[in-house]
Amino acid sequence: MKIEKIGKWSFIAGVALAIIAGFFTIPFIYTILAILGLVVGFLNIRTRDSIKYLISVLTLLVISSALLQTLSVGGASYALFDSFLGNTIVFLGASGIVVAIKEVVMIGTEKI
Repeated sequence: MKIEKIGKWSFIAGVALAIIAGFFTIPFIYTILAILGLVVGFLNIRTRDSIKYLISVLTLLVISSALLQTLSVGGASYALFDSFLGNTIVFLGASGIVVAIKEVVMIGTEKI
């Protein structure tokens, strides 16, 4: 299997798992989502797309965090949405960290 396909399937699996884990209790879900996010960051995001990806991830993380804070006062009726947002933050955060580090290293070594 090509590396690009592994990255694409990791992204699809991460999004699907984040949604499914909102409905069910899955042990070590944050660890699994973080590992999938790292795989996506390493294998799926090309250099030319890294700035667009980082802006998108940053936007989604800020909006998700704000929604989590807003919904935390809602009580048990928002638990499903709260779980989904938490899973999404872990998955996107892990992939965003990898892409950001790759970008910083590339900028730092550009003039060498």
